[in-house]
Amino acid sequence: MKPYIICHMLSAIDGRSLTDGWNLKYTGDLYESTAASFKADGWICGRVTMQEVAHSIEYPKGLAKAPLPRANVFAVRDAAQYAISIDPKGRVGWQRNTALDSHVIEVLTEQVSDDYLAYLQSIGVSYLFGGKSELDLAAVAETLSRELGVKKLIVEGGGHVCGAFVNAGLVDEVSVLIVPIVDGRTGHAASFDIPVDAWQKPAYLKLASVEKTDHDGVWLRYTRT
Repeated sequence: MKPYIICHMLSAIDGRSLTDGWNLKYTGDLYESTAASFKADGWICGRVTMQEVAHSIEYPKGLAKAPLPRANVFAVRDAAQYAISIDPKGRVGWQRNTALDSHVIEVLTEQVSDDYLAYLQSIGVSYLFGGKSELDLAAVAETLSRELGVKKLIVEGGGHVCGAFVNAGLVDEVSVLIVPIVDGRTGHAASFDIPVDAWQKPAYLKLASVEKTDHDGVWLRYTRT
């Protein structure tokens, strides 16, 4: 059984999602307060975002004295919430096994190095494998449900990760906070970015709710048709 999966994004009116240069001090609090209302069992971000969250360091090499099995390791199974890092090649240098009070789970492919696995074990970070060289996000979601009892997940970005979950047909709800600004920068990431050669089909949705927020924002929630 798969968890209920929500993509929760913050965007400008034109759909841009990178907030650098916006000079809007309230966006973080607005985003986090609305995300908390979902009461999810875990939140998911991609490697780039997680490197920022982790204050990523260069992890020590030479820790693995022998090849390590490509088997899932769950250091914690009863966390109040999980921080799930989509990191196929194992690049996020975590300094501890928690992020924003959530237990960290790295989602990897079998291409990851033995040293990285040894490092994760040394600091108590959980990890699971989603494929040999490419991630099967459906299998990842099923593993989280089966092994940890996860019932609800929020995908928080960036656009490539949100796009990948939508493209895989795994998203049950799309939640978008639109703030009153037009970004307009060509080439800046959108809330959902799917490479043309990977794109399957549009995701058709129906409007579930519209709410005006503080600071003249709008919170839109859509569910699958």
